[in-house]
Amino acid sequence: MCIGLPMVVVDEGDFSALCEWRGERRRVSTLLVGRQVVGARLLVHIDSAVRTLDDEEAEAIDRALDGLAAASEGQAFEHLFADLIDREPELPEHLRK
Repeated sequence: MCIGLPMVVVDEGDFSALCEWRGERRRVSTLLVGRQVVGARLLVHIDSAVRTLDDEEAEAIDRALDGLAAASEGQAFEHLFADLIDREPELPEHLRK
């Protein structure tokens, strides 16, 4: 399974950016998303940025990652998925008819 991390650009470049997530810094390819400015949020898979994120989506991904970690450790995790409780699942717009 491949999990994307919501990283923040801390130093920009033409084809890559230095990004950070929870204190870890990595050089990330930005060939798929173009040049990014410091402070931009990116969804990163295997050191490649695959798309930009807004603050709300980045925070939701962070909560989901925290929820997965809590569940795997046998801790309470439901509060981290509050946005999913008591609603019907929805397909992303691009998968709807």
